[in-house]
Amino acid sequence: MKAMTVSGLIAQAAEELAQAGVAFGHGTLNAFDEAVWLVLWRLGLPLDTDLDEMADQAVSAEQQTACAALINERITTRKPAAYLTREAWLQGVSFYIDERAIVPRSLIAEVLADGTIDAWLSDQTQQVLDLCTGNGSLAVLAALAWPEVQVTGADISDDALAVAAINVARHELDERVRLGHSDGLSRLNPPAHGPFDLILCNPPYVCQASMDALPAEYRAEPELALAGGTDGMDFVRQLFQQAPERMSEHAVLVLEIGNERAHFEAAFPQLETTWLDTSSGDDQVLL
Repeated sequence: MKAMTVSGLIAQAAEELAQAGVAFGHGTLNAFDEAVWLVLWRLGLPLDTDLDEMADQAVSAEQQTACAALINERITTRKPAAYLTREAWLQGVSFYIDERAIVPRSLIAEVLADGTIDAWLSDQTQQVLDLCTGNGSLAVLAALAWPEVQVTGADISDDALAVAAINVARHELDERVRLGHSDGLSRLNPPAHGPFDLILCNPPYVCQASMDALPAEYRAEPELALAGGTDGMDFVRQLFQQAPERMSEHAVLVLEIGNERAHFEAAFPQLETTWLDTSSGDDQVLL
């Protein structure tokens, strides 16, 4: 096996990923970034490593073999890299993840971190709900953003809630974040739960046509967390029916609908909304 450096190994991995036609979107957007993530993780190096400083570092034959096996696994299984490394990052915060929950990537994390929605909140914002919590990432980020609030993370999937519990414990938030099983808002009734001052929801919103065209990487995730019916709005309709009686007078709801704005506006033409700016544009998250 010929001598190899870290930069050479990354370049080789990137070429293999690109040629294999794998799909991205679970933490990276291109073959090079995915190769950096997988190679650094396999070598036991921090993901924020300065690549320029590490570029010429020699890689042993054993390390080359280990990295090659990981890249091959990524290509042959078509599993998102996060499922292989058991780790995902959102707004600089590390989360545990496995196949029981969708890989965390919600744009709502951005509006939590940059203070976009703070203007709609106040000292009366005390009870926060993360509905469809998945691995609990938004619940954790909300608790970290606002140390004075209590957060409820709810999901219909007990498997996802088990993953969320790992992350709540990992970030030592057991006293401020509680998790519960609920089909939508059905089991979240005041006074035991709420009324809520802020509801965060990244629901299953992918329309059927988009579900039919999903790459294998997305099909590796729980379909329950993705599929939103013919127009993607099945869960959202239920949410809007149930939410008012569970919200305080000053409450707001922040909802992610991805690329389904046209379907959203067709389904709810009378609803006044504020569209929030994110790295993916101003048509995917609304308040």
